[in-house]
Amino acid sequence: MEIIYENASSQARMATLQLLKGEAVHVLHPNQIVAFQGRPEQREDALMKLPSMYRKKRLIQSRILGPGRVLMGLPEAYSLAVVPLEAEDDLLFEFRHVLFYTEGVTFTTHLQSVKNTLITQDLVKMQFHGPGSLGLLTAGPIHHMALDAVEPLYVDVSCLVAYPRQAKLRLCVYGNTLASQHMNYHWEITGHGHVLMQPCKPDPKLDEHMKADSLLRRIAREVLPFGGVFIK
Repeated sequence: MEIIYENASSQARMATLQLLKGEAVHVLHPNQIVAFQGRPEQREDALMKLPSMYRKKRLIQSRILGPGRVLMGLPEAYSLAVVPLEAEDDLLFEFRHVLFYTEGVTFTTHLQSVKNTLITQDLVKMQFHGPGSLGLLTAGPIHHMALDAVEPLYVDVSCLVAYPRQAKLRLCVYGNTLASQHMNYHWEITGHGHVLMQPCKPDPKLDEHMKADSLLRRIAREVLPFGGVFIK
């Protein structure tokens, strides 16, 4: 699979996924598909499994089979990062950032502690297993940063995208009293490997896209013909 980035304007960007014969990609945000060039039967939409429905706040995902071209729209101020996956990779991802994954990639779930769930509003982390590729939608270009086994790295909870499974995490604030009273919760992380971060705080405009909606309204919007047009 080849990915071509296109600057549509100063406010919006697009990325084209070029799929060869035998290749396939699973898109978890089908509304970001702007255009598709190929045979109609090469797109297959299906209901997500219930845990994925909860985490993605969506009901439908798409499987696109090659050969063909898929034009993906990237929301304002957001970037697409493609992360290669190997079978031995141990990174745990925030599932909401996953825009697509290639055929053959599998994933397992890992439950957070009750305290961490209450702070981050996210019960489950996802570990993806390759070989394959993962497409991540992040606020700004994704950044890799190495971990140290002794000296902790402090990362804003809203900016952490992925971290090694064996890393040690603790929710905290840091600095003097004034600093700790006026900052968001941070992850104190030690261990080996590297973390993936988005350098910008999430944009409220995209948050509306990821917010929970009533189950009945989501079903009507995504299942009924033209539901996305008539049901707001």
